[in-house]
Amino acid sequence: MFRLFESFVDPFRHYDAIEPPRGLGRFFWHHLRQVWPSFGALVVFAFLVAIVEVSIFRYIGEVVDILNTTTPARLWAEHGGTFLWMAFVIGIARPLVNAAHDLVKNQTIAPGVTNMIRWQNHRHVLRQSISFFNNDFAGRVAAKVIQTGPALRDSAVKVVDALWFVAVYVVSALLLFVESDWRLTLPLLVWLVVYTLVMRHYVPRIARAAQIMSEARSTLTGRVTDSYTNMQTVKLFAHAEREDDYAHHALTDHTAKFYTQQRFITGMTLMVSSANSALILATGALAVWLWTLGSVTVGAIALTSGLVVRIINMSGWIMQELTAIFDNVGTVQDGITTISVGHTIKDREAAPALAVSGGEIRFEDVSFHYGKRGGALDHLNLTIRPGEKIGLVGPSGAGKSTLVNTFLRLYDLEGGRITIDGQDIAGVTQDSLRAAVGVVTQDTSLLHRSIRDNLKYGRPGATDEEMYDAVRRARAEGFVDTLVDYRGRRGYDAHAGERGVKLSGGQRQRIAIARVLLKDAPILILDEATSALDSEAEAAIQESLTELMAGKTVIAIAHRLSTIARLDRLVVMDRGRLVETGTHAELVNKRGLYARLWARQTGGFMDAAE
Repeated sequence: MFRLFESFVDPFRHYDAIEPPRGLGRFFWHHLRQVWPSFGALVVFAFLVAIVEVSIFRYIGEVVDILNTTTPARLWAEHGGTFLWMAFVIGIARPLVNAAHDLVKNQTIAPGVTNMIRWQNHRHVLRQSISFFNNDFAGRVAAKVIQTGPALRDSAVKVVDALWFVAVYVVSALLLFVESDWRLTLPLLVWLVVYTLVMRHYVPRIARAAQIMSEARSTLTGRVTDSYTNMQTVKLFAHAEREDDYAHHALTDHTAKFYTQQRFITGMTLMVSSANSALILATGALAVWLWTLGSVTVGAIALTSGLVVRIINMSGWIMQELTAIFDNVGTVQDGITTISVGHTIKDREAAPALAVSGGEIRFEDVSFHYGKRGGALDHLNLTIRPGEKIGLVGPSGAGKSTLVNTFLRLYDLEGGRITIDGQDIAGVTQDSLRAAVGVVTQDTSLLHRSIRDNLKYGRPGATDEEMYDAVRRARAEGFVDTLVDYRGRRGYDAHAGERGVKLSGGQRQRIAIARVLLKDAPILILDEATSALDSEAEAAIQESLTELMAGKTVIAIAHRLSTIARLDRLVVMDRGRLVETGTHAELVNKRGLYARLWARQTGGFMDAAE
């Protein structure tokens, strides 16, 4: 039975992958409409649960009146059918509707809907541009994706339950009171007006305070995560107390906002508690007075007393539910600010996959300035022939990494275009573009997964033998077999730690090279690929890099010019422009920018010092 209800919502169901709406109501509807049958069932069962609960109080009043007006000898003969019906409702119908309600709520909606929301929002956020993630804490983004799912689900479920109980209990109570004596409704009507006014005053304030507190909680999470993620830097600079202060300020702000929210909640509770006490006194006194006049029965007093106590208890429950609802709504609103952000880098509709035949690359009047007026790339033109291996050279800030980033379409150009074998990269799918390019970056980061998973990230379908061969060619087999993680996993099963912190810089670089060797893409980018290696290690894998570059179009960036001096052609950049091009010998003879850079690395500083 559990599995039946758990199968009603598939978290990974097919859906239209559109940008999540930014409006709160539309964001809720975007997700809940996908599972409307389950929420429809919850509405029906919540209504039935409320009806059954109210009927029990009516039965209490009927039983009191029956016992007051019937002798024991005639009880079952005259009222046996009534008692059997009451027994059916209480003993069979009540457990069944409660079970159905809880199965839909706990087995269908709780896991299925929660993880469906998480899955869809994660897929949207995962496809955001690099600049999106550069502008926020990774931990804060992850927290919002994870927290928004249960917050949205809980608020929707609580609204369904709370609304039905309020509507059914209040309406039923008014009808039953009128049935006994219309004057019994007066205290309840006055209480209802006061309760509504209190809710109207406090609920919007609690909702706003909940949203503000959720934002403060996200900031606190981001600051703590930032400290943990950069623990090595914290240790190296001996700034534990500075990080204490950094978190302390966020925690102080969060606490202050928490106090504000709790003040509203406490004020609302005190007001409602006072109104509840007045309702009990007024209803009890009025019922007894009407009984002395002969207008109501003892059963009616039992019914009204029971219903009033139940309504009072329910009013407290409603306050708790409202507080939870608006706390969850605040979390959802905070999540929307991060989740419901449109992708800045998008594939065109029905974009084809890139087809690489020769690997010719053209940069045609390319401009990109990160949204500023100048810098980065400025009307750059460059053609790289199929199979040609070029080195990008230039001082820091010349635009080398920006050229690579725009080629990988991590950013969209502001002017011009880039083509591969005549195909504009803006017109093909991003996945096919990046699948055709192997990249080894200067700042190599590994996934916190096994070494095997990190290696096969280059080509998931590769065999273990192909993986071992790539590791040997990258000269990494010597240390992989010796790795052991904190759980005792060894070798290829050992985990690399967050961003690969369990490995040295040189070890991470060799794994990255092996990963690209395994990928075997037709275009290769080496962005300071050997920067983390010492001279001996670099020489050891130089043969592997030469083998890796064979038959590929290669763009290599290196500040250590000796590592790229033997490439087919060197392209010198400065301030976003191409200023020189030629072989190493040609550029040295020109005595331009490249010659000055080369001189600095081969004794220029020493000469100057002398």
